[in-house]
Amino acid sequence: MPETVQLLIYDYVPDILERRGPHRDGHLALIARLHEAGTMLMAGAAGDPVDKGVFVLRDTDAVEAFIAEDPYVAAGLVAGHRAEPWLVVTPL
Repeated sequence: MPETVQLLIYDYVPDILERRGPHRDGHLALIARLHEAGTMLMAGAAGDPVDKGVFVLRDTDAVEAFIAEDPYVAAGLVAGHRAEPWLVVTPL
């Protein structure tokens, strides 16, 4: 049965790979915590070289909470973001 979730896309700063080091453990720990709680369904980096982060979350509240708590956002590594509903018809 199709399920609607939230697709969150981060646009990273051009030098994300050089600047993310001090914030990466916190970013990944947050993702792991939300995944274990069932709030974050999937997450990963996109682009070659990496220029985006892509996250699948349960709902808009989860999106807002993730953005508010993410060390990458606090450190200015996210140049912009957008979230939109995603109707998943073929789950993993």
